[in-house]
Amino acid sequence: MTTETELKFHVTPAKLSSVLRNGASPGRGNRSDQTLLSTYYDTNKQKLRRHGLTLRVRKIDDRYVQTVKASGAGGMTRGEWENEVAGKRPDLKKTRKTPLDDVASKKLPRKLRPVFQTDVHRTAQTRRVRKSRVEIAVDRGRIGAGRRSSPIAEVELELKSGRAADLFRLARDLERRTGAELDLHSKSERGFQLVAGDGADAQRAEPITLGHELSPHDAFRTIGRSTFRHFTANADAVRAEDSEAVHQMRVGLRRLRAAISLFDDILPRAGTARIKAELKWLTGELAPARELDVFLKESVRPVAGRGVPRRGARALGQKFSAQRKEAFGRARDAVASARYRRLLIDVLEWIETGRPRAEGDQSIAPYAAAVLEHRIKKVRKQGKHLDQLDPMQRHKLRIKVKKIRYAVDFFKSLYRDRDQTALASLSDLLKQIQSALGSLNDFMTHRELAAEAALTAPRANRRAQAFASGFIVGQEREAANRLMRKAARQLHRLRPLRVEPST
Repeated sequence: MTTETELKFHVTPAKLSSVLRNGASPGRGNRSDQTLLSTYYDTNKQKLRRHGLTLRVRKIDDRYVQTVKASGAGGMTRGEWENEVAGKRPDLKKTRKTPLDDVASKKLPRKLRPVFQTDVHRTAQTRRVRKSRVEIAVDRGRIGAGRRSSPIAEVELELKSGRAADLFRLARDLERRTGAELDLHSKSERGFQLVAGDGADAQRAEPITLGHELSPHDAFRTIGRSTFRHFTANADAVRAEDSEAVHQMRVGLRRLRAAISLFDDILPRAGTARIKAELKWLTGELAPARELDVFLKESVRPVAGRGVPRRGARALGQKFSAQRKEAFGRARDAVASARYRRLLIDVLEWIETGRPRAEGDQSIAPYAAAVLEHRIKKVRKQGKHLDQLDPMQRHKLRIKVKKIRYAVDFFKSLYRDRDQTALASLSDLLKQIQSALGSLNDFMTHRELAAEAALTAPRANRRAQAFASGFIVGQEREAANRLMRKAARQLHRLRPLRVEPST
């Protein structure tokens, strides 16, 4: 087995040719060119993919090389097992002592099918960065699955020897010179997305599996990588102004920020405050688009036909549709900015290379149990006085509830199968509390938006728009009272888990 440590970037085709031409560095004469035709195999039910494995056979000149790759929890380091084979079909006899051998059956050879192909021209060069050696590979080509295809224009930086810090140093230089954007999703993942036909759609969170042998910091790395992949997977769709992608990117960012809070006592002090500030910046750039989208769909558009004059409803809709368009443009520009591209590199380096504070010999299972118990008790205590909290305090309580819900999702793989029902019940209760408090928070935002619309309406529509705005405020005030009572009842039901993670 070999281990590859690499970073992959999307680069516009126009900038690809400059990647190896620029940047003086010793050893620039070792350039190589290859045409790589790779076929990826799996079963009809994608058994290998579900186990975090990929199997490909690559034609290089007159040779065929079979490669098994393990996902490595979605990070920058993956296990790789290579063997030369006789032809373009996989030879599973040569996958022994690899992770694929653990999931193979006697029927697997017959069930394997070619799923998609990549046809790539690769130009590679090894450079020295301080005391490290890094291979820069420029890939141009296409990925094809049946009648579907997608272009490939990528740069891969692979650390051959030395320190990861030097790999990230070269990554920053690449971003500055070419506008390259970091992407943890491999060619194989793009291929499976192409097969499914959902490559440009909003992407939801992937399941997280934690090994019991992990330390708390290693568990955080696994969670951090997954949440990083979640929010970055939605970048293209956000740039296309897809409303669900904006929502999913915000969810991914909130999950990462929640993980930082949950593991705060063991995370490195160096750089953490800056990472949190940058994640908060991006979340803030997306927030107006989401808030206005929800306001239009749930408050403004439904008032038409409920006794509100058509003129007022139409004027209100036009006003907030224009604001929504502007907010989506702001979100698009943020995700297309150099600041966003730098954020990706900084966050991944912090996740991968940050050193934890002393955490002793504790494993993740007792740590997770302690985190959940402590946070549930705090929320339950504060929830007893819900009716005495002002809107900002309720908002902070909702965030605490949301962090517990994310924690349950992060840690659930540590619990036995027989305890999953208890976890699901806790998660469902937390979701109900979060939804009730979230709606209360939305109502406060909607009230401000409606009041502002009434006060700033043009003279021609002032009375009609003010009437429509007042209708929304009155309608949501009554709903808020019901939600307050519901949230109080649900918070009273909240109890610490009576089950422990297995060890």
